[in-house]
Amino acid sequence: MKAGLGTQLRHLLDLLDGDVEAAYRAQGMDYRPRFTPVMRALSQEPVCTVNRIAELAHITQPSATQTLALMLQVGLVEPALALADARTRPVQLSAQGRRLLPKLQRAWQATAEAAQSLDAELHYPLSQLLGEAIECLEREPFGARIARAPAAALPPAVRRPTTKRSRP
Repeated sequence: MKAGLGTQLRHLLDLLDGDVEAAYRAQGMDYRPRFTPVMRALSQEPVCTVNRIAELAHITQPSATQTLALMLQVGLVEPALALADARTRPVQLSAQGRRLLPKLQRAWQATAEAAQSLDAELHYPLSQLLGEAIECLEREPFGARIARAPAAALPPAVRRPTTKRSRP
């Protein structure tokens, strides 16, 4: 049986993230791949709110919040002084996060080169395909596609296969 799209994507991410995390460990870094979008956002704008990080990193606000909480626990980020509005709770890289950044940038370059080698082996570059898929889903979300699927329009009794039962 062929795995569904979500299962395939999770498996692909597991294959990628597991080896990326192992590469970080091999370089003496206690660092998780999920921190990377936030680290990159904070390297662009040293003081950011959660919403701004989500925007810069192209992740959801809940994901940014969860990732920041983990990064705070391991000492990579710290609260920043509120610039204008105390309700925004801006964050910044901690001294530890700033010290780690040059080493991470080298690791990110190695990861990018590995991704290019993977793209070169594929019939269609994965990075390009993922970019196109994201653009399509931004135009029409997956939920809308599910709603217009023919199976979604049929009542449950019609969609389910029926078996004939013989009468005694």
